This record gives sequence, structure tokens and C-alpha cells, in this order.
Amino acid sequence: MAKRKTKFVCQDCGYESTRWMGKCPGCQNWNTLVEEIESDSSARKRGFSTGERGTIKPEPITAIERTEEPRISTHINELNRVLGGGIVPGSLVLVGGDPGIGKSTLLLQVSSTLSERKQRVLYISGEESTKQTKLRADRLGIGNDQLFVLAETDVDNIEKVIEEMKPSLVIIDSIQTVYLESITSAPGSVSQVRECTSAFMRIAKTKGIAIFLVGHVTKQGSIAGPRILEHMVDSVLYFEGERHHTYRILRAVKNRFGSTNEIGIFEMKEEGLEEVLNPSEIFLEERSTGAAGSAVVASMEGTRPVLVEIQSLISPTSFGNPRRMATGIDHNRISLIMAVLEKRVGMMLQNHDAYVKVAGGVRLDEPSIDLAIAVSIASSFRDAPTAPADAIVGEVGLTGEVRRVTRIEQRVTEAAKLGFKRVIIPKKNEGGWTIPSSIEVTGVSSVNEAIDVTLGGVSSGSPKFEL
Repeated sequence: MAKRKTKFVCQDCGYESTRWMGKCPGCQNWNTLVEEIESDSSARKRGFSTGERGTIKPEPITAIERTEEPRISTHINELNRVLGGGIVPGSLVLVGGDPGIGKSTLLLQVSSTLSERKQRVLYISGEESTKQTKLRADRLGIGNDQLFVLAETDVDNIEKVIEEMKPSLVIIDSIQTVYLESITSAPGSVSQVRECTSAFMRIAKTKGIAIFLVGHVTKQGSIAGPRILEHMVDSVLYFEGERHHTYRILRAVKNRFGSTNEIGIFEMKEEGLEEVLNPSEIFLEERSTGAAGSAVVASMEGTRPVLVEIQSLISPTSFGNPRRMATGIDHNRISLIMAVLEKRVGMMLQNHDAYVKVAGGVRLDEPSIDLAIAVSIASSFRDAPTAPADAIVGEVGLTGEVRRVTRIEQRVTEAAKLGFKRVIIPKKNEGGWTIPSSIEVTGVSSVNEAIDVTLGGVSSGSPKFEL
């Protein structure tokens, strides 16, 4: 008889132990270790191999021929941007997001665009029956004889179908529902997710078939399963957005074939997801002019400049500990910038609550938004509105200096396209590039100077999105 091995696996981080423990030594979480039994005789080989055992030999990198494989265009420009130009044959892509955010809708639309161009697509549904998938396809107006749907959760059966069909694209919806019979744990467990992903990686690499995996997310917003899952795949895409808003953001946090931190903007409609070609105008279309606490920043998302409004509300408080709340920005950054304003500018903010929000549901992480946050907070504190045609870019240091940022020309050009008349930038970024004729550029070297420039005077003109 085959020897059976018992182990305890953490369902959060994948830590393995020979005995049960209440607290996981890996992630320090309680009651996450679950008993799993695996048969050694039926354990599958992980990864993939390029030859028979004993015949594999290393070769110099200079002797390896470089081949340019053409990417498969999805004919959805926003998705192509996030993927780095299209789908790479043989790639393994993980797509995560909250339930109901639109992951299956997007992938079904991708399947439709490819099947209409004679690309054979196999859609594996582990959560819905084929009739349910058909109902969703009819609602989206999708129907083509090159799009095949299969309701199956056994990886061995899925692999046989792939070998027979030889499709160009395979979609697994979702990775938490499929299973291997050699693993005795339930579908969705750490062992099942890891081994199933390894099996699909071997299929993708050896057969040159692009595979998309849909992944569930935890309450914290990260993809469920072990962290190694994100290391195994070639690309990780997160589908973000508020359920009560129609806009969705597809963000690449890992991409072996393109730039990371690229974003694609979509709008959810009755007919499915529609591309947003000018996200800056969408994020600014409801901006109210003449309101204190509002500032526009030109942020970079990957290689794309996006103009977003930052709103602040500074309110006096009678409690001993003032509140610091932020939406779309790290709240620790808000505390840091407010400390700089107190020490370097002289604003007494220690007895005020601070609420800072990025309008439109976008999340900003890059340092170039610091100056816009500082101006927005100062505007609300002094109850002095910024000029409606001003955009602000710059990183703020702890000594109150404004530091240079990257890709300043692209940021200013995007602001000029939307009708802004002035951009406040770091003084170190002046010179060495061409300034558009329709916009004025003002360089500042400190937070004090930036506040005087933005709140002391109002530039003429207004952007074309003004209501």
C-alpha cells in the first residue's frame, strides 16, 4: 500500500507542520492550520521540464537564440495596456478582485473578441453551469462557435480536454474550485491551490497556451491562498472599484512581460465593461470650483499620466486625540505631511480632525502626490480655495523642501490637454524639456512657497471640464 503522509498546513500562508499548533509560526495567525493527507505514490510532479532526465544540459546565454513571439491582441486597448501589449502565448495570468466586481464579465468579453477572430477559446467554469454561463453571455451579446464552455473542476479532465482542443486561450474560473484527486484536502485549500496552479503552469509552458486564472480575495483584499501563488504566475492583475460606482480599475501588480503598476479604466454598463479612453476627464468632471480643500494632482500610473482630484476637510475637534482618516491614500502619509505643515509652515493642526480623500475611487501611492496633499490640507485649514485651473506635482521632504519627480513632461502635457492653465512643479524639474505653449509652469522649492503660490493668487482661465 502507498504510504500516506499527514501534515498540517496553514490556510493563510502555506506553512507546513507535522503537528497541529494553535498559532501559525509563519503568519502568526490563530487556528489556521488544517490537517491534510497526501499519498506519496500519487503525488504529482511540480513545475515543468524541458527534456528527459539525464539529457538536460546548460548552455551559454550567448548561444541561446532570441525569438520574438507575436502577442495575441485582445482588441481591448485598456487590457492590452495592462498586459504590456497583449497576451503572451504560454503565459499564466492571475486575475483577482472582490466578488461581483466584473472579473468573469471581463474575461468573457476577452473570450468573445478572440473567438470572433478565429482564435479558439476554452472557458472552464467551476462555479456556474454551462446554462448559467450562456445566460450571462446572452446578456453581453456574446455568441461564437469558436468559444467553448465546459463546467468541470477536475484538473485531470481539464488537461485532457486542452490536449484534444489545443485552444489559444484557456480561462479557469476559478482556481479555488478546481482540484486534484491526488490531494485529499478540499478544493480551495492551500495544497490544492498550489498544486493545481503548478499543473496549469506546466500546461501553459509546455504547450504554449495562454491561461487566465480567476482568484478569490480575502477580507483584507489580497488574493486567497498561499503567497507563493503570486510568485508562480507570470502576471498578477487586480480588479478594483467600489461596488456602488460604475468605474472599475484593472491594475497590474506583477508582469514579467511589461510594466508593473499599469492601470486600465473600465465603466460597467448593462452591455458589459466599456473602456474609458480619457480617465482624467472622468475623474474631474464632477469637481466643484471655488471650494476650499480641493487640489488636482498629475499622477503617473505605470506609463500613463492621470489627473485626479484630492479633497481635504480640516475640522476643529474637542477630543484629545484628533482623527486622521484617508481614502485612496495611506493614512500614515497624511500624518507625515501634517507634521511637516506644523513644523515648517506653522499651521497648528494638532487640534483638528483631518479627512483626506482621492475622488473617483482611485488609490494613489507614488511620492509625487505629496505636494498636492499639503496644498489641499492648507486650503481647507485656511478656508482659501485653490485656482480651478491649477495642477500640482511634487514630493515633499521632512525639511519642507519640494523634491523632483519623474516624467514631468508627460504630466504637464496631460494637464495641458485637459485645459489647465498652470502647473506647479518642483524647481529642480525646470529646464531640459519642452513646455506646451498653452500652459504656464511655476517651479517651487519649498512647501511654504507652494502654498503662497497656490493660495495667494488665482490664475486666469478654467479647465474645460468645469461645470
